[in-house]
Amino acid sequence: MNADLSLAGRTAIVTGAGAGLGRAEALALAAQGANVVVNDVGPAAEKVVAEITGAGGSAVAVTGDVGDWSMGDALVSAAVDTYGSLDVLVNNAGVLRDKMLFNLSEPDWDDVVRVHLKGHAAVSRAAAVHWRAASKAAGGPVYGRVVNTASEAFLFGPAGQPNYSAAKAGIVALTLSTSAGLGRYGVRANAICPRARTSMTEATFGEGTSPGGLDAMAPERVGTFVGYLASPAAERISGQVFIVYGDMVALMAAPTVEKKFTAANGVFSIEEFGAQVTPYFAERDPHRTYAAYSVAELDTTGTNAG
Repeated sequence: MNADLSLAGRTAIVTGAGAGLGRAEALALAAQGANVVVNDVGPAAEKVVAEITGAGGSAVAVTGDVGDWSMGDALVSAAVDTYGSLDVLVNNAGVLRDKMLFNLSEPDWDDVVRVHLKGHAAVSRAAAVHWRAASKAAGGPVYGRVVNTASEAFLFGPAGQPNYSAAKAGIVALTLSTSAGLGRYGVRANAICPRARTSMTEATFGEGTSPGGLDAMAPERVGTFVGYLASPAAERISGQVFIVYGDMVALMAAPTVEKKFTAANGVFSIEEFGAQVTPYFAERDPHRTYAAYSVAELDTTGTNAG
């Protein structure tokens, strides 16, 4: 393997890695030579470790809920104590509690935000402490890669996923803060919005085949891109958001300013808002909001899925 793509001698943490995307990501990193700390809430983590070691790789399971803040320290300690380093963090763990806003209970909100957003933050914080200390000890930048798992839900705000959408939007913002705050230490942080068939999404994404041996929704496709972002070849990529789907990866642009309203005399009155803003929206398509519906057009790929 090209040295720029190899993870030989590196150590990675993957959360929620007992099945689905996390499993595919853990296997992909191991295939590139990384030692992998496999995290999940149940015994499935041990099965993935067995898969990795059976293929000649090295892995260790750490069972626990990333929504518990202390789990971040436990995972980083497992990486450093077992393998001597931490180089890659893939935050993937999550749960779904899909409800319309008027049916949303407090546990529905708390469970999703705790596992997705707090879980990302807990492990990222612990990794950040490690990388900052390592950089100071080394007298310069160290190797660090963070791949966070967002979702196109943060772009659309699906009516039935107010909790999930909010958590995923938070994860994108957390990714930007991670990139900005840890860049000086050598850490690169990016977010992916994957479309893949897992136990969480099987009701949304049905079966489909495509050229190349993998169907469009195979989680292995996402695992391959995560492995790339974790590699030395991605050194100059940070603070970015990618949609990963089928045979393509789409880089999202930053939001832009559509229109600026300016007070004529330096201070707006409510009447002037009425005079300037109301006409601007008078004939506007009600679907033209901050939601990035145009991204849905990426459904058409060379895989001809669906």
